[in-house]
Amino acid sequence: MDDRLSRTQLDPDPADRFVSLRRALGITSFGMNQMVLRPGERGRIHDHEHQEEVYLVLEGTLTLGVAGEEVDLGPGEVARVPPGVRRQVSNRHRTRVVLIALGGHGEHQGRDASAFTTWDDPTPVPPLELPLPDDLPDSELTP
Repeated sequence: MDDRLSRTQLDPDPADRFVSLRRALGITSFGMNQMVLRPGERGRIHDHEHQEEVYLVLEGTLTLGVAGEEVDLGPGEVARVPPGVRRQVSNRHRTRVVLIALGGHGEHQGRDASAFTTWDDPTPVPPLELPLPDDLPDSELTP
């Protein structure tokens, strides 16, 4: 897939608690990091002047401090902290926490996509004007 796709794998046991996925993937418009917090570990209290951050918990229970108040987030939970608000990630539990932290600033450019009926279709249409394709038949599913 050369320069049309970049991919990486999450490190199940990184040496550092903070692993940049942005660099590995070549992302230029937002930040993306894997964080692994072992029992008792925590990050700095910090804020961002322009950047909002989103935390997606994959494993364990993250304690997210926001403006001095704490909330626990479990696997599959997602939280957003806006710019200018102090925040801190902590692991107050006896099992590790694995999460993805995303950060960006600037206005979102929504729905700038084009949709196509086939890979070779030369005519783009707005995605909402094209119905979703039929689901794959059982014969095309991998065991």
